[in-house]
Amino acid sequence: MELTTARLQLDALRPDDAEVLFAYRADPAVARFQGWRPADVVAVRDFIDAQAAMVPGQAGGWFQRAIRLRDSGSLIGDLGVSLPGQVEASVEFGVSIMPAHQGHGYASEAVRALFALVFDRLGRHRIHASVDPRNVASLAMLRALGMRQEAHHRESLWLHGEWVDDVVFAMLAGEWHAPQPANCPIGAPSR
Repeated sequence: MELTTARLQLDALRPDDAEVLFAYRADPAVARFQGWRPADVVAVRDFIDAQAAMVPGQAGGWFQRAIRLRDSGSLIGDLGVSLPGQVEASVEFGVSIMPAHQGHGYASEAVRALFALVFDRLGRHRIHASVDPRNVASLAMLRALGMRQEAHHRESLWLHGEWVDDVVFAMLAGEWHAPQPANCPIGAPSR
């Protein structure tokens, strides 16, 4: 799964990404809301090696893609996708952007490319994301992308030594394909 947008390239994580990936995934500002917090660079290298052996749609796993600036090839984040082998199953995703590159719309751009892949090329019916409601920036991004909040589970996850809430956002293929007003930045890209 390789995707290209106006500013980004989403492709496989490489061994030389390990130190940068560790730096931002271990950053407390990023790790606070993430389920995976690597202990050290060795753990990241092992993760990248395991990812290289995965096949999209492989049951029970997350397929992680690097988010790179298209012009320089610099790693700025990652996009995780759980793409079940059963076409009727919901696709789940999560996105992380290093702090220095947050606030520039990179996460939204990467997720829009994922939506186009999931709905337009793969013909899937539903995509969803799970987010800690204290992650206000992610909540705003998901809403701006046109996702609906479907659930708010109180203290349903044990994460980093505390019970946290879990908010689920989703979008259906019909919502992605619905016509959008000309001045609306969400939904399907113009074709």
